[in-house]
Amino acid sequence: MTENAPLKIHDLRPAPGSNKAKTRKGRGEGSKGKTAGRGTKGTRARTAVMPGFEGGQVPLQRRLPKLKGFSNALFKTTYQVVNLDRLGELFPQGGDVTLDDLVAKGAVRKNQPVKVLGTGEISVAVNVQAHAFSASAKEKIAAAGGSVSEL
Repeated sequence: MTENAPLKIHDLRPAPGSNKAKTRKGRGEGSKGKTAGRGTKGTRARTAVMPGFEGGQVPLQRRLPKLKGFSNALFKTTYQVVNLDRLGELFPQGGDVTLDDLVAKGAVRKNQPVKVLGTGEISVAVNVQAHAFSASAKEKIAAAGGSVSEL
């Protein structure tokens, strides 16, 4: 390459001495000499350490309890929440409110239970169908002239 020629990708080379072959540890004296890159003495110089070994401390899998017992968490019902002020926004004219209507308006996802909570106020009469209602939501809907029906 001459001094005035433009630099090209195929002319690039790594700096001398920057590329070294990877050290293959534990392959005998011929490849790395004496200790084969493992230092001197100790567990890791002699053999592999078990996964989960904590140096003689009682390991995590033995510190945790073995049997799980019973939990009702698997049977918990998680509701999608709709508040009264949101119902008032979505249905300003009032009328019947079904799950399909709520799904169509984007308030809830389909195929999941819905609970109506009493946060906010509602001024229109709505006939709401849902899986559950809070006590305050029932009172406020009835006070506005609507009705509730649980599925």
